[in-house]
Amino acid sequence: MATDRIAQLTRNTKETHIEAELNIDGTGEYSIDTGIPFFDHMLILFARHGLFDLSVKAKGDIDVDYHHTVEDTGIVLGQLVKKALADKRGINRYGFFLLPMDESLARVALDLSNRQAFVYKVDYKEAMVRDFNIGLVKEFFQAFANEAGCNLHINLEYGEEPHHIAESIFKSFARALDRATQTDPRLGDSIPTTKGTLSS
Repeated sequence: MATDRIAQLTRNTKETHIEAELNIDGTGEYSIDTGIPFFDHMLILFARHGLFDLSVKAKGDIDVDYHHTVEDTGIVLGQLVKKALADKRGINRYGFFLLPMDESLARVALDLSNRQAFVYKVDYKEAMVRDFNIGLVKEFFQAFANEAGCNLHINLEYGEEPHHIAESIFKSFARALDRATQTDPRLGDSIPTTKGTLSS
């Protein structure tokens, strides 16, 4: 079974430049700088609560809008996960977590199946955390699901404060992804599917 599950990527477009590294089997170490403080906070939560080592250095057209930087970081993170897991030998494949953050409760379920599907059922009255619109959270996870090739279902059971809503989602996602990427010794070097492959 592979023990080195680390991936590095650089993505360059006219809108963003992103350099990132992910270690699936980390301890929650991080170095995050996207130029968007609240988004940095969410990525730090992801690293710490999923016990992933994550480095992200992003420069984007944030003077125009945060959208490109947030979405492109989701693209890169999805690609990193897919690259680091390679053919997915020995992994649990499925992950689920239900996580409270004060008055908010988020539920995330995912399947690292190499088949993209994204369901996002999140309703809220207030969208802004200072200058960050939590509507961009959906764009981040849509991009992740597309690039990681996974089924990703995110449901906000309830919640009011936008910071707490976003935080509960990112933490729940981190815990669910940690469970899905962990290896099960009973699987040995096998791939968790009856088809024989989970890679493209």
